[in-house]
Amino acid sequence: MEQSVDIRELNERIKNESSFVDLLTIEMNKVIVGQKHLVEGLLIGLLSDGHILLEGVPGLAKTLAINTLATIVDAKFSRIQFTPDLLPADLLGTMIYSQKNEEFIIKKGPIFTNFVLADEINRAPAKVQSALLEAMQERQVTIGETTYKLEEPFLVMATQNPIEQEGTYPLPEAQVDRFMLKIVIDYPQKEEEQMIIRHNLAQSFPKASSILKPDDIIRARKVVKDVYMDEKIEKYIVDIVFATRFPEKYNLEKYKEMISYGCSPRASISLSMAAKAYAFIKRRGYVIPEDVRAVCHDVLRHRIGLSYEAEANNVTSIEVINDILNTVEVP
Repeated sequence: MEQSVDIRELNERIKNESSFVDLLTIEMNKVIVGQKHLVEGLLIGLLSDGHILLEGVPGLAKTLAINTLATIVDAKFSRIQFTPDLLPADLLGTMIYSQKNEEFIIKKGPIFTNFVLADEINRAPAKVQSALLEAMQERQVTIGETTYKLEEPFLVMATQNPIEQEGTYPLPEAQVDRFMLKIVIDYPQKEEEQMIIRHNLAQSFPKASSILKPDDIIRARKVVKDVYMDEKIEKYIVDIVFATRFPEKYNLEKYKEMISYGCSPRASISLSMAAKAYAFIKRRGYVIPEDVRAVCHDVLRHRIGLSYEAEANNVTSIEVINDILNTVEVP
């Protein structure tokens, strides 16, 4: 009985603490037309301290979305256009010699900010990609002999363009795992496109207001961790992840030869954190199976390695996830 009282109390607390979510969404919607899934994904990444990989054709407001989010949170924002001639120093910073002081001084790179947009990450060589991914994981950068902590909150949103593959350096599978979510965005609906035209032809383009501070996000992250997750939900998450590793144990024998490797424990952690953040966005103090299912595709789609056989049969990771969700027993 005591636990149910706690849940009620927690529910009230989360309801109060998550009141800013609606305001943030309203501000985002002033600038971004439609793309509800993208806005939700950005919020989940922000609240659960995870990075986001965005895939979509050019012109779908990927840059605008993260720029708007930075404005709303009143945080620092930098956009790095990845190109084949980019060097790690262009990203992290370097040591330059000061003739005036007769010594080397450190010039910090654009990564020292709260929100980083790594535009077309697959256009830069592996050296630059790994420099960014290391900074994402370690939350620190070493220049010369000195190590610098990165600012909090720190969110990387990397975009990749699925159309052209010439002159691109695909992200290694092991590295992609460091992105908490991979969100694939599609073209807007007809009505939405009409609104986009109106926005862009108006005398002044709509602007979002700063309604939060970075400290508010850091505080909200602590509250998200307090969202209650039952043992049954934990077991459900583990079952989903294990089904990608041993499909035959979950009556999915057909995928035994099609999955070359399943999801890592990082997937289980990300799935739990994203489900908690999703419950928080829905202003609930506890996680339900629907929360897990809602974030499952974005968390797992880039973590399942498919074999040549799967590619030959046009099997996608989304199909595999759908089948797993339909097969694994829901608590």
